[in-house]
Amino acid sequence: MELRDIEIFLTLAEELHFGRTAERLRVSPARITQAIKKQERQIGAPLFERTNRAVRLTALGRQLRDDLWPVYTGLQDGMHRAKLAAQGKTGQLRIGMVNANHEDLRPLFDTFQSRHPDCDIHLRYVSFSDPFGLLRAGAVDVQIVWLPVEEPDLTVGPTVYIEPVVLAVGTKHRLAGRPSISYEDLADEVVMSGAKPDYWREALVPRHTPSGRPIPIGPAVTSSAEMLPLLSNGEAVSPAHAHAARYFARPDIAYVPIRDAPSARWALIWRTATESHLIRAFARVAADIGALSA
Repeated sequence: MELRDIEIFLTLAEELHFGRTAERLRVSPARITQAIKKQERQIGAPLFERTNRAVRLTALGRQLRDDLWPVYTGLQDGMHRAKLAAQGKTGQLRIGMVNANHEDLRPLFDTFQSRHPDCDIHLRYVSFSDPFGLLRAGAVDVQIVWLPVEEPDLTVGPTVYIEPVVLAVGTKHRLAGRPSISYEDLADEVVMSGAKPDYWREALVPRHTPSGRPIPIGPAVTSSAEMLPLLSNGEAVSPAHAHAARYFARPDIAYVPIRDAPSARWALIWRTATESHLIRAFARVAADIGALSA
């Protein structure tokens, strides 16, 4: 598989939309289709499920994405480090992000770069189906994830962002017009799953309502892009972080506050064994600024 074809596959795995992938890579949609068909012929099995309404990764596609991503980002990082050296810069900090609200965290990034102008920040997408995989593989140095994180090999640093929790639903859904809902309402709904490990997912999507009724868990998704068609079609609902209402605003999706959900707290985490002076410097900046909010 050529490097350009790997880039096409990984971008489509993130966007889950042929048109957006083509636009992002500045090629024709036909080029994307041809590359994916070629890869599927070489492998001998489908990498994506395609319908008129959605594009989804197959199990094999998810495995290939997880295997290729660290290799691809490693190549990118090598080239980037060479460019930094040519510009007289001495370091880079790779930050993994499950969340999409990069601009909400811009004060953190900008303050760090003002204090450390010789270091470049590189942002990396992290799937919530494997939130700690890239960190443990060394593909990112530090990560921003929602709490709690209870992993013995990971250090939890300062909280960087606090926000409410909402319910994402299709605009024709029975809950869409309400001013707010309760977790109790989810006993009558099918709720998406996909985030792992279980304790981490349950901080956002609990298994039971406050009164103890089970919450039905439905389709597993690995990214926000996979969630949106299911929400729009009314196949399932999903608790989400409030920034989704701004970063994934769509005419077919409504975001309803969950009034009994505790505020979500996003924090820095990193591998304890690979803590570096740049990670400590980034954590100091986060502590100095304090937790941001919308």
